[in-house]
Amino acid sequence: MLTDRNAGGETMLTTVFDAQRTFLDCEVATAIDTLDADVAFLGVPFGIPYALGQSATAGAPNYLRAESARFRNSLKGGWNFDFGGVLFDGLDVKLVDCGNVPGFPMDVRRTVDHATEIVGEILNCGAVPIVFGGDDAIPIPVVRAYRERGPLVVIQVDQHLDFLRDRHGVTEGYSSPMRRISEMPWVEAVFQVGQGGVGSAKASDVADARAAGHRIYTDWDVHERGIDALLAEIPDGADYFITVDYDGLDPSIAPAVSNPEPGGLTFAEARSLLCGLAVKGRVVGMDWAELVPNHDIHALTACTTGRLILNLLHAMAVSGQIGR
Repeated sequence: MLTDRNAGGETMLTTVFDAQRTFLDCEVATAIDTLDADVAFLGVPFGIPYALGQSATAGAPNYLRAESARFRNSLKGGWNFDFGGVLFDGLDVKLVDCGNVPGFPMDVRRTVDHATEIVGEILNCGAVPIVFGGDDAIPIPVVRAYRERGPLVVIQVDQHLDFLRDRHGVTEGYSSPMRRISEMPWVEAVFQVGQGGVGSAKASDVADARAAGHRIYTDWDVHERGIDALLAEIPDGADYFITVDYDGLDPSIAPAVSNPEPGGLTFAEARSLLCGLAVKGRVVGMDWAELVPNHDIHALTACTTGRLILNLLHAMAVSGQIGR
């Protein structure tokens, strides 16, 4: 359990650790006010739902923790051919796992506000949060935590535009995160990468996103032009927040989604994008959403997640963003 208390000793913020292991077997964070880490992993299983009942994605944070055990050798000096050496090049990088933000079934607003507060406390302690959802409503409370830390450049990897004004009157569900993020004054630019499929957005949504200044790249744009062309259009030296919906990755590397479609980013493209951002500027946070554990095949989606995170963290370390 992770707790923050005010001067009067009242409990303000709490996460729960209910998994059998931490992500990458790192340390458990025991108290938010003494958090000493470069990177903090956090589960946010619950966002604003469209209907009652637990989402099929709610178990993803603990599933990723369990399957990350395969990477323990990387943390113990094993050679990693993705970056041709040992993880972090000998730098001391402190990773901690903060557990999961609890859900309050009778008060969903309290649930997401709690997530925002906890991500904010992680940032206050100087750590980079890497957040595991949960469905794709969770980027909204996570990016809200950066209110005093802009300007941000947000890079979304997703098959869907996620720019609905509302669905059934719900304005913060998983079909609306990029519209809500576009309304946050501390977000100065948004790049939506990997768009594909049919019927995920209305023509008016696409027009609204473009009018808001969003740069939209289809999966074919990425395949045909390459990641370097995309990176060249993203501002240099900025603070980047990366939000990944797993269906923005090709199902050959991330099958564990509700509606897999071919054509998303390949492993090589996703790796080049994440590492390229770490070299180009500062990665200040990340979230992963829409993993359905029961749909995973041979834990392939979990393996993809772990390898991409290790590549990103290594690039952040060698570029001087994290490590001591």
